[in-house]
Amino acid sequence: MTPVSGADDLADLHLDAGDTPNAEPIRMRTLVLLRWFAIGGQLAAVVVAWIMGIGFPKVPVMILIALAIAMNLWMSLRPPKRTSPGRAVLQLSFDLVQISALMALTGGMANPFALLVLAPVTIAAASLNARLVLALGLATVAVTSIAAVFGVPLRDPTGEILRMEPILALGHWVALVIGVVFFGGYAHRVTGELSDTSNALFATQMALSREQRLQHLGGVVAAAAHEMGTPLATIKLIAGELADELKDRPDLHADVIALRDSADRCAQILRSMGRAGKDDLHMRAAPLRAVLEDAASPHADRGPLVEIRADGPSIRRDPAIIHALRNLIQNAVDFAESRVVIETDVTPNTLTVTIRDDGPGYPSTLLSRIGDPYLSRRSEVQRGSYEGMGLGLFIAKTLLERSGARLSFANGGPGAVASVRWPIERIEAQDRLALAQNPSIEI
Repeated sequence: MTPVSGADDLADLHLDAGDTPNAEPIRMRTLVLLRWFAIGGQLAAVVVAWIMGIGFPKVPVMILIALAIAMNLWMSLRPPKRTSPGRAVLQLSFDLVQISALMALTGGMANPFALLVLAPVTIAAASLNARLVLALGLATVAVTSIAAVFGVPLRDPTGEILRMEPILALGHWVALVIGVVFFGGYAHRVTGELSDTSNALFATQMALSREQRLQHLGGVVAAAAHEMGTPLATIKLIAGELADELKDRPDLHADVIALRDSADRCAQILRSMGRAGKDDLHMRAAPLRAVLEDAASPHADRGPLVEIRADGPSIRRDPAIIHALRNLIQNAVDFAESRVVIETDVTPNTLTVTIRDDGPGYPSTLLSRIGDPYLSRRSEVQRGSYEGMGLGLFIAKTLLERSGARLSFANGGPGAVASVRWPIERIEAQDRLALAQNPSIEI
């Protein structure tokens, strides 16, 4: 058993961070706003340096700042409908070149604001794919190196060149290169994990919504069966009277008999649907074994024997709990050799459900990360070519933790062992309450 399987009913919810080709990586107005902040900072630095009497080529510096202002005005007047990764890279490359040129004209490595050259690659790492981030990172190292070698030195008010010791300049350059790697890699990794978690939570919400809709659908069916019983009885009565009156008209008599038989058939179908719907609508509590059987039923005939050893109180018949347990059971069935055992342990304070299988067990390298979304980014799986995305266990873990449970995963059953433990007051339910009325259907 490996922690990578997903639920069968999530096949249409296959989400991955790379499955949104038309999504905007970053809004252009965000880039424009960030550039305005940068322009404001650059102008402030120029004014302060001018007041202090620091000597630098003012005209070229102001031209570079004016180019940034012109770019922003142009982007504001003619904004693109959507921001593609290519457009975002072009904008960030412009910023990188502009900042690097300013750094080169204002002292190179001696400029205390040189670290701002890291801004474009950090923004790229938070919004673009790894290939584009790598390209922009290499470009950042290249232009930083050029600025360090060909930088125009600053001068103090007396005209003396402000120099930095070569060893300090080299250390500053190395620090910037390390910053490119660290900030780029860190921002890209964190953003990717947040995106994975967001997609997985969306899949969890969709799965729970589906389970709840199925349960509520049963109530609608029960109400429909109840409300349609009276008109069907009327149809059957009238059809019976017409059959008696039309015995001397064989052609019409046969049609009336067929109508009465169809009404009987509809009544039988509605009675069956009404019983199922009433169960789904009103059974807010059920014996522990019944809930586990409900969770295991879709996987009972898939090959491995599913054995339930359960004895416990009535618990809440919550669609989220049933769906989560179903995912855990599916994961066990997917990788069991021949047997899956579901056991329970009830104490005065806790209820524990343990799901064991006789498969190969969880990979030891992933054991501590089970329950993370998209865990299957790995080079191999335990069995055959099974390719899951890890959403099944993430959804199960999320839903069960919301119900107050704590999950643990281990090896030794002889295969994998998944345990779910609730405080008894969070899961036990009262099953002696009277049933409410079915909702009516108005026509």
